[in-house]
Amino acid sequence: MCGNATRAFCEDRARRYFECPGCGLVSADPASQLSPEDERAIYDLHQNDPADAGYRRFLSRLADPLVARLVPGMRGLDFGCGPGPALSIMLREAGMAMADYDPCYAPDAALLDAQYDFVTCTEVVEHFRDPLAGWTQLASLVRPGGWLGVMTQLAPDVPANFLRWRYRDDRTHVSFHRLATLQWLAARFGFALERLESQAFLLQKQG
Repeated sequence: MCGNATRAFCEDRARRYFECPGCGLVSADPASQLSPEDERAIYDLHQNDPADAGYRRFLSRLADPLVARLVPGMRGLDFGCGPGPALSIMLREAGMAMADYDPCYAPDAALLDAQYDFVTCTEVVEHFRDPLAGWTQLASLVRPGGWLGVMTQLAPDVPANFLRWRYRDDRTHVSFHRLATLQWLAARFGFALERLESQAFLLQKQG
């Protein structure tokens, strides 16, 4: 992603993994990526019900701190909203004007031609097959002074721990970020990074 040559990190029965010594990103071997049809079949199994209280509590780790920094009426985009846009619903309940985009379930590309006061991206960046292109697009969607809210689990640094990490077991997860990766991305795209908790992050666009 940052232009450095990757090096072998570890492998399991299904995939090999490579890490970047520059930005810390861990990537699954592109040869092991699923077909779009097989990937969509896995997404269709996800049960992210907006009425599920537990799921809403999970999303509130990002939603509550984000709302505290916003003003009702601000315009946001839930990028990668999935079939049940729970976070978008929660933010509407907080008085925000929301749009929903997902390449599988809400593929309105016109929404990607605008800028927003804030963009949310929960459990999405680990699916980026071309992470630099994905992050470039995310950064372009946020107006100066606006917010980008991201949720993803951070990859362990030690191969043995990585191989015990359940997040890796989802074959649709192909790009695994570390804190150093997010710090590199923040510097690259002009954001100030704030870690809210173990897997929730806010980035404010400077300028």
